[in-house]
Amino acid sequence: MSKKITISFSKSAKPKGGLAVLLSAKDGQTSEAANELDPAGVTGRAMEIAGFDGKARATVDVLAPQDCPTDRIGLLGLGDPAEVSENDWVRLGGSIFALIRKSKKIWVFADVPGVETSGQHIADLALGILLRSYSFDTYKTRKKDNDKKGEAGPVSITIVTTHSAAAKRHFAVSKAVASGVELARDLVNEPPNVLGPVEFAKKASDLEALGVDVEILTEKEMKKLKMGALLGVAQGAARPARLAIMQWKGGKAKQKPLAFIGKGVVFDSGGISLKPGAGMEDMKGDMGGAAAVIGLMHTLAARKAKANVVALIGLVENMPDGNAQRPGDIVTSMSGQTIEIINTDAEGRLVLADALWYCQDRFKPQFMINLATLTGAILVALGQQHAGLFSNDDALSEQLSSAGGVTQEKVWRMPLGPEYDKMIDSKFADMKNVGGRFAGSITAGQFLQRFVNDTPWAHLDVAGTAMNAPQTDINRSWGSGFGVRLLDQLVKANYEG
Repeated sequence: MSKKITISFSKSAKPKGGLAVLLSAKDGQTSEAANELDPAGVTGRAMEIAGFDGKARATVDVLAPQDCPTDRIGLLGLGDPAEVSENDWVRLGGSIFALIRKSKKIWVFADVPGVETSGQHIADLALGILLRSYSFDTYKTRKKDNDKKGEAGPVSITIVTTHSAAAKRHFAVSKAVASGVELARDLVNEPPNVLGPVEFAKKASDLEALGVDVEILTEKEMKKLKMGALLGVAQGAARPARLAIMQWKGGKAKQKPLAFIGKGVVFDSGGISLKPGAGMEDMKGDMGGAAAVIGLMHTLAARKAKANVVALIGLVENMPDGNAQRPGDIVTSMSGQTIEIINTDAEGRLVLADALWYCQDRFKPQFMINLATLTGAILVALGQQHAGLFSNDDALSEQLSSAGGVTQEKVWRMPLGPEYDKMIDSKFADMKNVGGRFAGSITAGQFLQRFVNDTPWAHLDVAGTAMNAPQTDINRSWGSGFGVRLLDQLVKANYEG
């Protein structure tokens, strides 16, 4: 939940009190407003003392220079203007928020002589402010005390730029993106006793207010569809499974939809193959893929994307009890293929198997992309800097890689092939749900590929990027919302207009 921030755009401003932020290019050039804000030249001397050279995201903070109408002046390095990318403007916005501290009124002077900017750049700057401002403090009782002391409360930010009109138009889209990321972060951060499958499905239903068509399938309906793989995971839990289906119809009537599928294991104990106790609390985030899918649908609907999109999230809890799935069990998926359960902690692929099959069979989409916090093996391979990308389609893979380059939600393509496929063949069923110690993330991808038929498909393993995420210029949250910006960029760049 983001700090209460209002962002506006203006061609000019007369700041009084609060904080003024001046962007500075690599050569030390700043906004022409610097002369009016600091006629005594205190900031210039502060830059010299601090060795500030306008390097990207470097900062100098000056308290109340003489005759200055504001309480503070902050300098923020833009870096080499020729090398500033779209995502760099977003990161600059995050750095602006880091300067705010307890200020309630902020003026950002974004125009720098000799630096070409646009309305989109300024909107990206504002997006970064919103993304960095997020914090999850719903359950912190001290927040109420801070509210009483006046330490919390709304923050007003005015971005001063000659591109104010264009920035305002672009910011309408940026706000939709920020709200989608915030929703995804909220869901990942929520405690598992609050957010079960039924409650998660309600979050999907809430999207109806934005014009999204939502269906929620119950266990009874999934049994009729013979979703034995998904339901097998849920059979040890007291809380019933759900499958949420969301449709955004913003494209042409006969246009095939784009499809996004998310793993929504609201808590993963490992089942009978119980996980070690240390760090098990993190398994509340095992629904990061489903959270990103809901966040994406929120963004697409909020910005009225001109595309037809369908999204499915399989929502289960993986718990051990007397009725729980056992190692050695054989389940029958909706596709009719049978699966030997070797390890009940390899449950996410079972949920996705039925969701993928249902999606391609019912909706005949242009492509399917699934997101899942699927394997620890992907962290061993890629760390937390990239999500693993597995795909049967080169063109779709290139589009995802390109979108990741723009948003810096980066993906790295991993191999698939018949050699790996053999590792999940079973003696007793059509396949087994794990392939052994080696190539764990790859064999998980091979497993999923058996449920997509000829549909162009990509699997994103976001175990390293969606939860317990690295702290960055635009994210200080345990749950990052990874995937929302990536997939929104994919849709915007390739499938609209």
